[in-house]
Amino acid sequence: MNVVARNRVAVSGRTGAPVVVLAHGFGCDQNMWRLVAPLLEPDFTVVQFDHVGAGGSDLSAWSAERYGEMRSYAEDVVEVCRGIGLGPVVFVGHSVAATMGVLAAAEAPELFTGLVLLAPSPCFLDDPATGYRGGFSAADIDELLESLDANYLGWSGAAAPMIMGNPDRPELATELENQFCRTDPAIASVFARVTFLSDNRGDLAAVRVPTLVAQCSNDAIAPPEVGQFVHAEIAGSTLVTLNATGHCPQLAAPEETAEAIRAFVTGLEAPGGEPS
Repeated sequence: MNVVARNRVAVSGRTGAPVVVLAHGFGCDQNMWRLVAPLLEPDFTVVQFDHVGAGGSDLSAWSAERYGEMRSYAEDVVEVCRGIGLGPVVFVGHSVAATMGVLAAAEAPELFTGLVLLAPSPCFLDDPATGYRGGFSAADIDELLESLDANYLGWSGAAAPMIMGNPDRPELATELENQFCRTDPAIASVFARVTFLSDNRGDLAAVRVPTLVAQCSNDAIAPPEVGQFVHAEIAGSTLVTLNATGHCPQLAAPEETAEAIRAFVTGLEAPGGEPS
């Protein structure tokens, strides 16, 4: 299957410039980057795509068996990066897509000049045995998944404000809710389990490309300890705490998000190849 069609790959921006691939998280599609992409396009080649099962992707390519595992999404990332033929790339993964990028970079490091992990979480579940704080107890996750399965539209309306934060800007939560509601509930159920039940903490140490960990200053989904953990586990990574609040800085603070990406990519292009 043509990966460009399967994942609705879109390429824009400056031809011949460094390539930035933007990957969305759970329940969304590439429209999540609609405010960031135009800010990057004057300086970079910008690639956007939909995960299979989301947005304008080829839904016939989706199956619960294949897309019940995080590594299947990571394999798609590798295929997208190969399929565009423009690499190597800087991969920007939001939320669960950050973990996809980690796995993809470990599988095919030659395709990546760097990773930007935006509001990442390799494991949303707290681990009292190790002291790891993922942000959710096992009971929290069970309740979330049960609520999602019982009434996905109702769950979307309740979860979007919590995920988005920024209660003084309710239009942001409405946009996120609308994105959720465009996702098939059966697909959302499978993807939610991949997102909230996966534990990829052990995969972080395999990353060998320059990495920016960009966490938000107040995020109910990925607390600051998560970003600090990711930073500590990925050798040589850079940790930045954005002023943005909530879990979706590309909507809440697109200028700040774009600038963090721009500074990182520009730093990779500088003499010595290290982020500035």
